[in-house]
Amino acid sequence: MSSAARPPQRVQNVFVAARDPASLHGFYEGALGLPVKFRDGDRWIQYGAGNTNVALACLEEAAPATSGLVMVLEVEDFEGAPERIAAAGGQVLGLRDMGAHGAVLSLRDPEGNLVQLFRRAAPAAA
Repeated sequence: MSSAARPPQRVQNVFVAARDPASLHGFYEGALGLPVKFRDGDRWIQYGAGNTNVALACLEEAAPATSGLVMVLEVEDFEGAPERIAAAGGQVLGLRDMGAHGAVLSLRDPEGNLVQLFRRAAPAAA
């Protein structure tokens, strides 16, 4: 039996799967006034938006997304999540370990929308 779902801690990020993030950068920074918080070349450009993040991701970074927006929910852990997702009619697509950044569990909801659960990496021992 899987554990009960704990609610997400917050919306960690919403990102746009973009063919050319660099060409969209001027719009998001200039037209929308979003300040850059982090940039990994033209692969990932992350902006601050209140207490959350908005980002542009190249298609390689956005995978498995190929277009559109992806909501990323920050969670404490992934315990029982795959079972709950499948039981509710969703599909688990995979887990991506990003080392010191944390890990992302990608899934599709019952209508096929891509959602990701983000778990921060454990703090390094001092």
